[in-house]
Amino acid sequence: MTTEGSKGISRRGILGAFAATAVTAAPTFSNAAGFLRGGGDIRRIRMYSGRTGETIDTIYWIEGDYIKDAVDEINKFMRDWRTNGVKNMDLRTIDIMAASHRLMGANEPYTLLSGYRSPQTNNMLRSQSRGVAKNSLHMKGQAADLRLKSRSVGQMAKAATACRAGGVGRYSGSNFVHMDCGPVRVWGR
Repeated sequence: MTTEGSKGISRRGILGAFAATAVTAAPTFSNAAGFLRGGGDIRRIRMYSGRTGETIDTIYWIEGDYIKDAVDEINKFMRDWRTNGVKNMDLRTIDIMAASHRLMGANEPYTLLSGYRSPQTNNMLRSQSRGVAKNSLHMKGQAADLRLKSRSVGQMAKAATACRAGGVGRYSGSNFVHMDCGPVRVWGR
């Protein structure tokens, strides 16, 4: 794994990251797809799970189409590791994650802390922490908690917020960022 030095994110950097070629996104995408326009004709996601020891590095979208086998692989990877429950992840969340990763110019994969959560897992976590929402978007397959060793929580949150496509939670004390495809909002420090 290659680690780059810290990089700030500027408006010019955002525009430059997506100036390569034009991509026509399906009209069902929210703002994330619009943000990805100009990002080339492929979308890739790279993650590692410390919970299961698994890694994923896959191109999941090519020339306007999602690749079913890659999406199935992502769904399995982002499963609730406590119950082994799998849910179809909302692809808008995957797009936000991929766009944020590209914006940061990170070479390392995300560390996935939490993707899909079963209601049982969510209730167990709620009983242990006030920071877990009763109706968490994790239970709908619409959220992910992520970490990068080479980027700060602030840098990750700034990149995800630049997508203007969902919720971004900063959890500096636990060193992770929450990204979801729900309403646009920001919280934490």
